[in-house]
Amino acid sequence: MTGRRNAATAPGVLNLDKPTGVTSRAVVDRVARPLRGVKVGHAGTLDPLASGVLVVCVGAATRLIEFVQRMPKTYRTVIRLGATSDTLDADGHVVAVASPRVPKESEVLAALAGQVGTIGQRPPAFSALKVAGRRAYDLARAGLEVDLAPRPVTIDRIDLLGYRWPRLELKIACGGGTFIRSIARDVGEALGCGGLVEVLVRTRIGPYTQAEAIDPMALTAGSIPGLLRPAAEAVAALPAVRISAGGVATIARGRALGPRELAGAAVPAGEVALLGPDGTLVAIAEGVPEAGFLHPRRVLASG
Repeated sequence: MTGRRNAATAPGVLNLDKPTGVTSRAVVDRVARPLRGVKVGHAGTLDPLASGVLVVCVGAATRLIEFVQRMPKTYRTVIRLGATSDTLDADGHVVAVASPRVPKESEVLAALAGQVGTIGQRPPAFSALKVAGRRAYDLARAGLEVDLAPRPVTIDRIDLLGYRWPRLELKIACGGGTFIRSIARDVGEALGCGGLVEVLVRTRIGPYTQAEAIDPMALTAGSIPGLLRPAAEAVAALPAVRISAGGVATIARGRALGPRELAGAAVPAGEVALLGPDGTLVAIAEGVPEAGFLHPRRVLASG
């Protein structure tokens, strides 16, 4: 992307390569500190043990975090069999299983196949999900029992890249909300030997790849504006309607666009990305085709 953006006024997205050993919050702070008061947030937490793509939204683009979280994701992971952990990964309290059975590769493949599709997945107790207004990991760290109900997630495929006891190397393509640590636990339980995540790398979120990701430690106040990617990328899956400069001004004031302003343009139903004359994302609107109206729901343009 050419040119520089003013991060204080122009919303955008950073594709960052989170290193192991730091929290996602620390990476957000690394972005927010030089931007002095600009709102910054991340889409999809990576645990300290994990590395790879962390999408960080800047300015008004923080209103699009939900859309990035919906995007399909790809991971590479190493699962250690023959052990369990309270956090379901190697950062927790690891307990080796006494005399574990060593499954054959055919059994491993069958257990992995059982995880593919739309399944009910039980999240880890040590997760950022909320229980009665509190983070589950806070309750778990306090020694309280955390019982999270299974949630539907979609796992598109799991490729076995290598198996040499006690480790499985996998490539996983999945939808939003999937916990790789839960896959490790459930595969280990299916095999009767236990399992936990030892290595986890997120290699892609939607169009954001690790190959193009930026080292967050190299960011400065001067470099961030030029590294921001267009906010429109975060909603590329939505139908888009391009509107006039006058329409942008109307939307920025929080007013709907009707048949007169849209000059007979087709109005898609449901969520719609509104783009200005230059292709910049102006807002997310709700389309009502039967009435020919676009109602602003999340406005990025300033009035």
